[in-house]
Amino acid sequence: MPPKVEIGPIVKVTKTDDEWKKLLSLAAYKVLRHEDTERAFTSPLHENHVAGIYHCAGCDLPLFSSEHKYDSHTGWPSFWQPIDPNVIESRTDFKLFIPRTEVHCARCGGHQGHVFKDGPKPTGLRYCINGVALKFVAS
Repeated sequence: MPPKVEIGPIVKVTKTDDEWKKLLSLAAYKVLRHEDTERAFTSPLHENHVAGIYHCAGCDLPLFSSEHKYDSHTGWPSFWQPIDPNVIESRTDFKLFIPRTEVHCARCGGHQGHVFKDGPKPTGLRYCINGVALKFVAS
């Protein structure tokens, strides 16, 4: 069972594009800073079943718990809720001609993935997250 995580006030992190490029892998940079999407079934975190916390790969903010992870059969790590509602921000995108809800880290603004309304109970939500946007910390 992952430890309980206390989320205090979230102080925004701002970096230049060059600072992000130096800090992140190329794949993480493309996803977190330019809203790219990794290929399905390529992230080792997709098949991760270890107890722990998933942090933002950009700023280390705890975002998701393994307690809320499930196999959505989509090829990306999926969660039915964030660790705390304040760690995630969202906005609507129309890149695929239909509206989707983008999910971003509340601290650094890094693109994590999307949230859909086809998840399991109790929330009915599916946070479909790019594995390269996450860093896993085992408990």
